[in-house]
Amino acid sequence: QVHLVESGGGLVQAGGSLRLSCAASGRTFGNSAMGWFRQAPGKEREFVGVIDWSGTSTSYAGSVKARFTISRDNAKNTVYLQMNSLKPEDTAVYYCAIDPAGDGHYGSWGQGTQVTVSS
Repeated sequence: QVHLVESGGGLVQAGGSLRLSCAASGRTFGNSAMGWFRQAPGKEREFVGVIDWSGTSTSYAGSVKARFTISRDNAKNTVYLQMNSLKPEDTAVYYCAIDPAGDGHYGSWGQGTQVTVSS
């Protein structure tokens, strides 16, 4: 069982930047794809982006493409979400999740970190 802990959320003005981190415990991290998701109040959870196990391939939702970047450091068992040019509509709780098979089926999830973007 992999345990995931997100950090780095906070309050930022529109146009600003934040970097979220997701620290993982367990031996499967380095072999697994990692995804980021978010859930805004009153809305369903939505996909933000994913990075493959090696860090060489990423994919993003259209709403964040060119503004957000996912990276990972397998030596530190950590995946990052760099968020630039933030907009009020990016306000949400952000979650990371692990996809051991790289097939879009996510197992363990973190507890989430709040990101609030003020206008």
